[in-house]
Order: sequence, then C-alpha cells, then structure tokens
Amino acid sequence: MHTTRAGGSDASATHLSERRFTTRFVAARTAMKITAVEVTVVEVPQVPPIAPYRSHIRTSSTSTSAIVRVDTDEGLTGWGEHNVNFLPGVSGPAMTAKAAAWLIGRDPLNIERYHAECPFEPRLRSGIEMALWDIAGKAAGLPLAVLLGGIIRERVELAACMGIQSYKRAGEIAAYYVEQGFTTLKTKAGSDPEEDLAMVRGVRDAVGDKLKLRIDPNCAYTPQQAAQLARRLEEYDLEYLEQPIAADPLSDATWLRQQTTTPIALNESVTDPASVWAILKAEAAAFILPDTHIAGGIWPCVKIGHVCEAAGVPCIMHCGHDMGPKTAAMVAVAASCPAYSLANDSTYYGLVEDITLEPLPIERGHIRVPAKPGLGVEVDEEKLRKYRRE
Repeated sequence: MHTTRAGGSDASATHLSERRFTTRFVAARTAMKITAVEVTVVEVPQVPPIAPYRSHIRTSSTSTSAIVRVDTDEGLTGWGEHNVNFLPGVSGPAMTAKAAAWLIGRDPLNIERYHAECPFEPRLRSGIEMALWDIAGKAAGLPLAVLLGGIIRERVELAACMGIQSYKRAGEIAAYYVEQGFTTLKTKAGSDPEEDLAMVRGVRDAVGDKLKLRIDPNCAYTPQQAAQLARRLEEYDLEYLEQPIAADPLSDATWLRQQTTTPIALNESVTDPASVWAILKAEAAAFILPDTHIAGGIWPCVKIGHVCEAAGVPCIMHCGHDMGPKTAAMVAVAASCPAYSLANDSTYYGLVEDITLEPLPIERGHIRVPAKPGLGVEVDEEKLRKYRRE
C-alpha cells in the first residue's frame, strides 16, 4: 500500500490511499479507547566517545529514560519515551498508577484535547503523548511525519555530541566524528571559561571548519562572564553559544546578544510555545532548542516550529540522551517542520544498544525518516526487562 511517503504515485493510487486513510481513521476515531498504560524506567550504558559524558554539573556513562506503553481496545499499542536522567525518586510503578487513573477510557486520537485537559507535569505528559501519536499513526497506516504535515526532509541530519574534554581529546573526538560523516558538533561547557576555550581550540586545530561548532554551558555563567567568553569565542566562528546564562530574566539574554557577534541560542528558556513567543519578541535568541520532555510533547514542539518559521528563526531539536522512541519522534518533527532546518542534537549512536527491536540506522550523520506507521519503531520487551532499573 502506497501511503508512507510524500510524492511519487499516480492519481488513482493517491485517491485510494486517501480513501483508505479516511475510512480507517474515522473508524478508529469513533470507537477506540485506551485500556492500559505502563511506564518502565530503563537505564542503558553508553559507549565512547559519548561516555563518559561530562558537563559542568556531573559526569555520567548511562542514559535513563521512562518508556511508556499505551494499549487500546482496538489492539493497537503505542510507545513513548520521556527523559528522567538524574531525577531523584523516579518510579515507573508510581508513574504508571498516576497515568492509568486518568488515562484509561479516554480517546487516544484526540491529542489536542489531551493537551487541554492533561494534569501531568511535562515529562510524563510528553511520554504518554508520544505513545498517542504512535497509535494515531498506526490507526491511519501512516508515518508520524506524514501526520504532522508531510515529509519535507527524507533524511534528518544529526549533530554529534561531546562532553567537556581536554584540548587533545577534543581534537581526537572531532576528527573521529568527521570520519563518521558528521558535519556539526555540540560540546558541553561551563566548568571554566579557559577550559571551554581550550576545548574549542582543540576542535578547530584538529578539523578546522569541517565541523560547525556549538557549545553548551548549561546556564553556568553570569551575563558578564558569558559576554566575555562569547567575545573571546568570536574568532572561532561558532554556529552558536547555547544557554550560557540562567533562563530568567529573559532581558539578560537580550543584553548578551548585544555584546557579541557570537550567535546565542536558548534551550532551558524554551518551555512551551508561549515562552518562544516571549523570546522572539525580546530578540533574546538567534536559535531555539525545544525538547519534547520540557515542552510537554511532540505537538508543542511542532507549534514552536510554526512560531519560529513565521519569525524566520531556526529551530534545533534538543536531546536528553534519548533512546529509539524519542529519537524517532525527533526525526518526525524535524522531517515535517520547515523551521527545523539544521542538524539536531543526538547521542543515540552512543548507546551500547537501543531498547527497540530494530535500531534506527545512522548513515553519514543522518537518519532516514522511518517508513512504518506511527513512530516507526517497536520496543523489544526482552530489552525492556534487561535494562529495567527497578
């Protein structure tokens, strides 16, 4: 059946696929109900060069996610994922009980109503919402990217990532990423400005301009420290300096942009479409980095993309050491929204193994949009048990 890609079939086949989509979607829309939900916390080891992943806050060599399963009375199962790295007291059974009490019996396809009424905090809300989109795609027989508007990028570019490194090690890792076909590198930063500068020099001395370079201090610096660092970074032609200062007040980011020619990107300041509207009005960022577990789901990230497209500001999907479901969701958003035109953050290639049946293949720094319905990935129940943290 010819319903999985944009373009490329004759009129009769297109009409048939649209009729099948409408029939299946309406049938599911009027009958389907959620019957069960389960949240499982998993912890998967990472491998070099991602591990050990050092920020100015901590160093880690594992990725922890909550994997969400939603079942329906039509026999469809949706999978979702939300980041729970470094959160104390995270419990899969507790999240399951909270989700089941509110979710069971509801319509999995009315995602706008889900957002209007959902009482959960953004992480859990996003993991469940991802599973609902997976169900919607399976009900329609279409990939998620098609449901979000259509595939405008068959292959989504990834930005390779790196923790804080020494001058020498930064150069070695940068050279490795160039060999692997990546064209963009994002590094952690923020322990010390001199260390940040040495790391940037290590990358530039090793690979020159073969990698676009982004550094992320994760709110480590005062506005004055960030301005001084940004000015010293100007000669290294960064693609952007990501959230070097606290998220509030937003006026500090506006001031910082006026002090330097190094472009400023915001991530921690991006919490929902309204926050992005405020950032754009304040001219506080040249780039916007949303994430599903911060914004509350796929749909808010799509809306953020629409706002930024209208303003002519590029978006980049942020990652939280994601596994297969969340990576597939990132690919769908980036493939379908014009604003997500640059390489998107990913450490997916740094997992010892994914928890899906078939990992998403990375080819020369790109992931091809999955052709299967929904997210395009299925969770391996055996791996879910293997990496279950509780």
